[in-house]
Amino acid sequence: MTKYWISSETSIEIDSAEDNNVVHFSVDDKDVIVSNGQTIYEALQRQSGIGNIPALCYHPSVRPYGACRLCTVEVSEDGGKNFRFVASCLYPVKEGLVVKTNTERVRNLRKGIIELLLARCPNTKVLQELADEYGVEKPRFALGDHDCILCGLCVRACQEIIGKSAISLVNRGIYKEVAAPFYAYELGEECIGCGDCAFICPTGAIKMGENGKPELPRVKIPYAEIGAMASAAEG
Repeated sequence: MTKYWISSETSIEIDSAEDNNVVHFSVDDKDVIVSNGQTIYEALQRQSGIGNIPALCYHPSVRPYGACRLCTVEVSEDGGKNFRFVASCLYPVKEGLVVKTNTERVRNLRKGIIELLLARCPNTKVLQELADEYGVEKPRFALGDHDCILCGLCVRACQEIIGKSAISLVNRGIYKEVAAPFYAYELGEECIGCGDCAFICPTGAIKMGENGKPELPRVKIPYAEIGAMASAAEG
């Protein structure tokens, strides 16, 4: 008989659990059974209290993206001999997989990510709460004044749930931002005012305006883009 955990407080004993549609693996030294075809994060969302995995860029209504990397865990496919980091929202469950969600290495990695996000968005409540949980007192980097963590949830919700592309992630690197087409400060006719982007935003960076449409964070257009637009206007 093997004890399989279905929540942090409840387990069942099964003599034989051979089934092609389920996967047996361990999470923080607890044996669990889940349906095949899920990611680690998805599976553990259904196993109440098992595993300790934060995430900001995940929502069950859209495809996983792996932007924030806060859901990183350690996994081993050789019975626990060798471990490596993976993003649990993208990594599928596998037979015999060993998962560690709260080791010192995992916590240190998450702490570094939280520090970077908090430096970008120091006044965001959800990041302040994570900072308290992981012991980040003050970022070592220059503080920004953003609310958006660039998780892309709003963009994916608009595209995948609503079937529109009223907003998108523009530019690269330090210039990456969420914006309306052509850097417009107000959303155009493509936006139907459903509010899905504001609802799904984990930091509250997008709010609904008085005109019934979302208000996006103000974008800062890179100098190269300004020059290109000016040249096009002159031509």
